[in-house]
Amino acid sequence: MMYPMYYSLDPTYLLVIAGVLICLAASARMRSTFSRYSRVQSRSGLTGMQAAQEILRRAGIYDVRVERVAGNLTDHYDPRSKVLRLSDSTYHSTSLAAVGVAAHECGHAMQHAQGYAPLKIRGSLVPLANMGSTLAWPLIIIGLIFTGRSSEMFLNLGILAFSLAVLFQIVTLPVEFNASNRAIRILASSGIMYEDELKGAKKVLGAAALTYVAGAASSILQLLRIILIAGNRRR
Repeated sequence: MMYPMYYSLDPTYLLVIAGVLICLAASARMRSTFSRYSRVQSRSGLTGMQAAQEILRRAGIYDVRVERVAGNLTDHYDPRSKVLRLSDSTYHSTSLAAVGVAAHECGHAMQHAQGYAPLKIRGSLVPLANMGSTLAWPLIIIGLIFTGRSSEMFLNLGILAFSLAVLFQIVTLPVEFNASNRAIRILASSGIMYEDELKGAKKVLGAAALTYVAGAASSILQLLRIILIAGNRRR
């Protein structure tokens, strides 16, 4: 005779599932919004690269290079080498999505030029966040394997390391939102986009910002799960 088997599901897995669903939803919205506005051409006729150069010129920034980088949505500003890198989907495109993304990266260059405090704080957290991301799970796993005081010590170190990575993501949020706000303002004041076009750029940048919010929320939920697991081990 076969008897039914019952499995006990760790309720903290719900936090992981919630985080995954949040990230998937934000990513899907970003892809959908970018795809939609990548088919709408800017009436200025400027490519992402040309728009970036014009925005930097208007901001009085002449020591930042604009380069193409391989990939899709791999756009970023590198403050160390003062290079603004635009992806294949942005560099040569004249779409509202491309110009909006290029302007956003210019927003980071403007933050750097003006010594924007949250950007400086984020930069100082990079090595700590990288170390935390690397060490967190090995420390947590060791803490779960061992027992006694050594277990608690490793778990606490793992939680601390993971917290550094979460802190970096939280500090990133104001940096990204500010860069988008700068982008919209300069697109409007420079005349690169008309008022009706700005609505599309705002939607693209808003969808992009949501991916950072989702990533931070997912990491916070994961951190909460680790804390709950560690608390259960101590009892």
